[in-house]
Amino acid sequence: MTPKLRDVAEHAGVSVRTVSNVVNEFRYVAPATRERVQASIDALGYRPNMAARTLRRGRTGLVALVIPEIDSPYYAELAARTVRVAEARGLTVLIDQTDGDAERETELLHGRRGQLVDGVLFSPWGVAAAELASRTDTVPLVLLGEHDGTAGVDHVVIDNVAAAREATGHLLAGGRRRVAAMGVQPRSLNATARQRLAGYRAALAEAGLPADPELEVPVRRLHRADGHEAMLRLLDSPRPPDAVFCFTDELALGALRAAADRGVAVPESLALVGFDDVEDGRFSVPALTTVSPDKDRIAELALDLLTHQADAPRSVIAPHRLVVRETS
Repeated sequence: MTPKLRDVAEHAGVSVRTVSNVVNEFRYVAPATRERVQASIDALGYRPNMAARTLRRGRTGLVALVIPEIDSPYYAELAARTVRVAEARGLTVLIDQTDGDAERETELLHGRRGQLVDGVLFSPWGVAAAELASRTDTVPLVLLGEHDGTAGVDHVVIDNVAAAREATGHLLAGGRRRVAAMGVQPRSLNATARQRLAGYRAALAEAGLPADPELEVPVRRLHRADGHEAMLRLLDSPRPPDAVFCFTDELALGALRAAADRGVAVPESLALVGFDDVEDGRFSVPALTTVSPDKDRIAELALDLLTHQADAPRSVIAPHRLVVRETS
């Protein structure tokens, strides 16, 4: 038979109210009493009624993580770190995938799907700034990644302009002069690609090099196949680049395969730098040079903002570093 609160009280020799105070983490319980009650809970295998606790406390202990692609290496690694950080804080993470679909993101943004959570960590790709500004759901929200028009929402970002400038500057410092930027997305509402392009152009300007539209390479998505296709186009062009800054590691891994397909030596004839520091890049041949966002810190900062709401919205910058490996 499943043990009840009264069974624990009888086993510990205390009142039902005392057991309830221990279960609900009421602070004013003597340490010795708390220890005795906990020992009885463990001995009997008592499990609290979580639904009842939720109603009493007015919170669920659940946090939603809304990301575009679960199978993206970057988002998969970020999700894993978020789950670990949340678990250490007594929180459970529910993960939802949007595929960057505007309608699905809008439903989640406005709470129309009836999610019973204490807060939402949200990485939007498809919704416009006006949609973010019109949000009426009162559940705490923290945005992950860059998006235009988000001044009224708590936000965790990295400095994409500075990171892209460092990555491009590293290639230029190695003597490369035809450096391409792969990952331009002119129709995307997500500001990440625009910021990385701005950092790339800033590095060229600092080196006294003009921006060349032929070297700013648009892609449909940010996946390996897109990087492979874009790199083949560059290599088959009349004046191929001698280096490429890829806006994601997935693009860079696809580009690395295209170079191998064309017999182009990396890094001797073509240098590559990616962005995200996903695990695959550490084991590619050659190993991928990349910008490494601090994913653990992103998770920590996002949960800090979510669990400690302030009157005024905040934007927090997470650290990054350039990790130089064998492709450059």
